[in-house]
Amino acid sequence: MIALLRTYLRPYARQIGLVLVLLLIQSIGNLYLPTLNGDIINNGVAKGNNDYIINTGAFMLVVTLALGVASILAVYGGARTAMGFGRDVRSAIFRKVESFSQVEVNRFGPPSLITRNTNDVQQVQTVVFMALTLLIAAPILIVGGIIMAIRQDVPLSGLLVVVLPIMVVFIGIVMYRAIPLFRAMQAKLDRINQVMRETLAGVRVIRAFVRTGHEERRFDDSSRDLFETSIRVNRLFAMTIPVMTAILNLSTVAVMWFGASRVDSGQMPIGNLTAFLQYLMQILFSVLMAVFMFVFVPRAAVSAGRIQEVLDTEPSVRDPERPVALPVTDRTGGRVVFRDVEFGYPGAEHPVLRAISFEARPGEITAIVGSTGAGKSTLVNLIPRFYDATGGAVLVDGVDVRDMDREHLWKRMGVVPQKAFLFSGTVASNLRFGDEEATDDDLWHALQIAQSRDFVEEMEGGLDAPITQGGTNVSGGQRQRLAIARALVKKAGIFIFDDSFSSLDFGTDARLRAALERELGWATVIIVAQRVGTIMNADRILVMDAGRIVGSGTHTELLESSETYREIVYSQLSEAEAVA
Repeated sequence: MIALLRTYLRPYARQIGLVLVLLLIQSIGNLYLPTLNGDIINNGVAKGNNDYIINTGAFMLVVTLALGVASILAVYGGARTAMGFGRDVRSAIFRKVESFSQVEVNRFGPPSLITRNTNDVQQVQTVVFMALTLLIAAPILIVGGIIMAIRQDVPLSGLLVVVLPIMVVFIGIVMYRAIPLFRAMQAKLDRINQVMRETLAGVRVIRAFVRTGHEERRFDDSSRDLFETSIRVNRLFAMTIPVMTAILNLSTVAVMWFGASRVDSGQMPIGNLTAFLQYLMQILFSVLMAVFMFVFVPRAAVSAGRIQEVLDTEPSVRDPERPVALPVTDRTGGRVVFRDVEFGYPGAEHPVLRAISFEARPGEITAIVGSTGAGKSTLVNLIPRFYDATGGAVLVDGVDVRDMDREHLWKRMGVVPQKAFLFSGTVASNLRFGDEEATDDDLWHALQIAQSRDFVEEMEGGLDAPITQGGTNVSGGQRQRLAIARALVKKAGIFIFDDSFSSLDFGTDARLRAALERELGWATVIIVAQRVGTIMNADRILVMDAGRIVGSGTHTELLESSETYREIVYSQLSEAEAVA
């Protein structure tokens, strides 16, 4: 937690310094007021000196007003610092997560990353605010209060030697037991977010299989688990305030008992006893403030550790120190070469891909087919470095992709993922993800190629028609075609279509393929497909099975030479259709 605070509070050093000065002024004023109050009693009330009472009272009023102004400014400065700290940490987490490969995202899990960037940051931000308004003032008032109490009466101050250690030991025991519980609470909050996320994403499947009750019980179990841990924490802190209040009240009674004896014997003025009581209240209330603060500190410490874990994680896929730059032109494809590539997921016993070697050339369509789980999507994900090959090399125009700056590499590619995703906004804003400078004519042209122009023209607003998050207000086929159009707007040299035609009917599929062949005749096109009809006319077809390429050639060549390909073809087409 200290490292996180040191790093992200450094830009606010001057602002924090000003807050500290204001808090110091406020604390000194609060420490001075009881002495003035005692003086009024000793020198004014006891002696009947009204002028002294009026003058000292007026001075106390001025001091109080000044302390009020200082308090307001201190709270305002503390709030700005805390909010700025939270903003900076959230931005840092977001930037770090954006740099993660899928390996790191899978390691933490999306629900946990969301929790760390929201709830965990909020916990630490709250402690920063409270520290700048309560925790800094508390030790000043405690130490200053002890000094001022000793000045009022040394023998009576001996009570503090007994009271303060009892309070410190009690607080230490509470914190020792609370920290593991707070750590468990954050993990269980992650679990609730995970269950909620799965339920929202799979709501149709849940309803289709009549599993609503099961999901409700699963969420209830997670919620109850968090509830029980929270109850244990709250039960622990529920006895903290009563115990501290009891210590406070007993201390007051003891001061009154022994102080009255000293006043009666003439060893202590009545005004000093009044001031001593006020200092005792300040000391014990400051300890109570610190306890209240420490209720949040353990949970914030756990949250800070979880945040720091994300920030300290180095992505497995990162840019080289001296990247190799390649010129990017609009009308030049890119030669993609796989050279004896192997890939295995972290922790897996066996690699997913083995001995993958092939070449995809500009002006050609390279298709990849195979059974489910053969490794097709994993293979194409190595080209834009969503993962890095664990063996061999993937080259673009003769340069290993691991030697290139990733943004430079991504600019050379138009990728349509297996699951088409659209962002909230409009049709135009989604298409301009490919090119922010694209004109409306460019967008309509891309929509024409992607067979999307007709339904976009029918939408109210056309290019300005609204798109909801994830593209849930359009059909699956329309979503896929808009994702294809977005990639086409980019005018990249390499296009990767990862099973991007699965939701299209055969007629639309055929028209789209014909348009792609006509418009992208200069580019390197790589298509992953399940339907044989989509890739029959490809210049080269790679057949994959169990992470290996078991066949390579044209459709006609593979029908003659590859048993695996024939099985795939004849499972979808008749013999007459296959040779047509």
